[in-house]
Amino acid sequence: MTHRPFFSIAPVRPLYPEPEPGACSAQRFLVVRGNNVLLVPGTPAPAVVLEKNLPAGSVTGPDQYLGRQEGTCYYASEAAPDAELPEGAVFVSPRELFGRIPDPDVALAAYATRMIDYDRSTRFCGRCGAKTRPLRTERARLCTDCNRIVYPRISPAIIVLIKKGDEVLLASSPRFPKDLHSVLAGFVEPGENLEETVHREVREEVGIEITNIRYFGSEPWPFPDSLMIGFVADYAGGEIHVDPGEIRSAGWFSRDNLPLLPTGMSISRALIDAWLRHEI
Repeated sequence: MTHRPFFSIAPVRPLYPEPEPGACSAQRFLVVRGNNVLLVPGTPAPAVVLEKNLPAGSVTGPDQYLGRQEGTCYYASEAAPDAELPEGAVFVSPRELFGRIPDPDVALAAYATRMIDYDRSTRFCGRCGAKTRPLRTERARLCTDCNRIVYPRISPAIIVLIKKGDEVLLASSPRFPKDLHSVLAGFVEPGENLEETVHREVREEVGIEITNIRYFGSEPWPFPDSLMIGFVADYAGGEIHVDPGEIRSAGWFSRDNLPLLPTGMSISRALIDAWLRHEI
């Protein structure tokens, strides 16, 4: 059984080729500055998806096509340093939007910041230094000199919930707020398959052996460019010995004795919640 975690830009789909000008029945805009997105006050709730873009001169560079839902096309724009903003509008991290606006809009806001960053960082070829230009047929940029094609970077990472009888292994990272615990995660190394990464990360971070690895689900996590691939595994042996550079503390927890957990809007919490419901 696979699970579809929270974080997805559906129902807006990044379909290509990009529509020709005038082909969309409506347009919507998200405005980005740095890694933040513009949040505009409104009733009954604030919004990041705007019916109109900022005035001319308040955005820089071409709009970045994000995708479309039925006849509506969505775009990301980069705000100019001296942009004229709507009254009360502020730039916030997409992470701060959880629970404040609809879930798909949170995902769309993170996607917008990711695509603006991609455009900003790939305007020149990393091989020869020449300018690149966007392709309309796919999400890519083409070097105007050596013809190298540059795609958005995606960094695959595994995340795994480990079961031992009626308990699960949860760990606290030095990067977490105090007392927050979650499941283990780590990036895939070149030459590894996903199952090898799961075994290696578990050994490196907590020193135990696991078995019976099975797929749970996946989730884009554009902070800035991860793709999280979730697994469930069973404890096979060994004592917990943490890597202090990666893990502050780790232990086995039962359903009636849980520490502070991550938010419900991440695959880490989706894994834990599925275990709490006896689904995995």
